Amino acid sequence: MTKHVSAVDLFCGAGGMTYGLEAAGIPVEAGVDHEEACRYPYETNNEATFYQYDIKAVAQESPEIIANLFDENADLKLLAGCPPCQPFSTLTNGERSEDHESYSLLDAFKKLVRVVEPDYVVMENVHGVYHSEIYHSFEADMNDWGYQLNGYDDRSVYCPEFGIPQTRRRWVTLAAQSHPVEIQISPPPRDFQPKTAREAIDHLPKIEAGETWTGNESHNYPADKLHTARSLSPKNIRRVEHSEPGGTWRDWPDKLVLDCHKDGSGKSYDSVYGRMEADKPAPTITTQFYNLGSGRFGHYDTDQNRALSLREGALLQTFPNDYRFFENIDNVGIRKTGVLIGNAVPPKLGEVVGERILEFVAGRRQYTLPEF
Repeated sequence: MTKHVSAVDLFCGAGGMTYGLEAAGIPVEAGVDHEEACRYPYETNNEATFYQYDIKAVAQESPEIIANLFDENADLKLLAGCPPCQPFSTLTNGERSEDHESYSLLDAFKKLVRVVEPDYVVMENVHGVYHSEIYHSFEADMNDWGYQLNGYDDRSVYCPEFGIPQTRRRWVTLAAQSHPVEIQISPPPRDFQPKTAREAIDHLPKIEAGETWTGNESHNYPADKLHTARSLSPKNIRRVEHSEPGGTWRDWPDKLVLDCHKDGSGKSYDSVYGRMEADKPAPTITTQFYNLGSGRFGHYDTDQNRALSLREGALLQTFPNDYRFFENIDNVGIRKTGVLIGNAVPPKLGEVVGERILEFVAGRRQYTLPEF
């Protein structure tokens, strides 16, 4: 008999994890996040209901709220979450304060696991989270509560190996009450070819900096307000014009080189203002991917002198082409939309996790202890 799994997605954001789990065949009852801007993309693109709650406060004062969101007729419960842990991102220059607000969010997630007692737990996070004391506390408590966690090597996920066209590395912890669940059932074959930036976004029509695709008869792609690129100053346009895919600011004429690159403080930041390469995975999509000065986010096509559009960033995150993030971009803005996209769990990663869980639930995968 097929067992029914019911899931709740904490810190759900725009709905990447939920979309992936549902694509794998796991019904998600609810998504919870403190940010009201997540409601529209979450509910518009998913079957689940969005709840705006302060998860830290709920964990402390009324955790039963989360427990009551699951389908009461389900055979198994899955609690998923991506509690923010920015101090351990590789983009924070090593600033790791144990007093950071993010640590209390990870602790809140742990408290909710204790109260809900789900059969499966998924926690997706920045790769460096495993350095933290709060993570090791989470790990120890999960073991004490009878959960079995996937191995350390299995938790380190390199996204291109799972069909995600960006060089993102994440730390994914899977826990189960009865047996561990592995993500990486087997390593990729020797001839494995990752999905490239070109494969993900080359079907989109060409636009220039400051332009939004409004549609025309020369291209069958419909009008799309998300396919919009941020404006650039004339000097920055000249910089990107002189940039080659995979190149650096050292390719520019001296008059275009920034002072920080000349005086030494920025010499090591080769990717800033750079173009990505078409036939490789894109760089990690951050919340600033639409900003040319925030990394190697220049379009690989030298006929397009601009940073990535919002739609291109969403596609590189593996959101489908018709995923809607807002009703009206004028009411949300490029910056807020960039945060929704860049902070999201790639839906494809959520789908892989969901598939692995269902394989174990159905008995198609058997975990065997290694021989020593």
